[in-house]
Amino acid sequence: MQTIIAKLITNYPYVGAFILFGIGCFTIIVNSNLLKKLIGINIMESSIFLLFIAASNIHGGTAPILDPTNPEAVYINPVTTALMLTGIVVSLSVTALALALIIKLYRLYGSMDAHVIFMKRNEVQNSGSHNQQ
Repeated sequence: MQTIIAKLITNYPYVGAFILFGIGCFTIIVNSNLLKKLIGINIMESSIFLLFIAASNIHGGTAPILDPTNPEAVYINPVTTALMLTGIVVSLSVTALALALIIKLYRLYGSMDAHVIFMKRNEVQNSGSHNQQ
């Protein structure tokens, strides 16, 4: 049991990433409020960023700047950091688009609750099909 706890403590960034991912998944599944679902998606994205950055970290590694005085230096891979910066920009764009859609849905249906929106949408569709008959 102590070895499992020691491994969990040693690998705390991975454990933290998995816990955050679980919290995000739980938030998406449990809540019907679209804004809360978007927050859950953002928590999941943040956990993925944490996981990739933690995986690219090298214990004892230094910043990837060439130092001619220390030819034995171990450097951290900069590609993962660059990819995660790109991911953050994409995440920000998707969040902005989702917020715009949520605002539009709120203006149309008067609610951010997915169940209420589906109920109102079905009422409008059902009343439209009765008028055609």
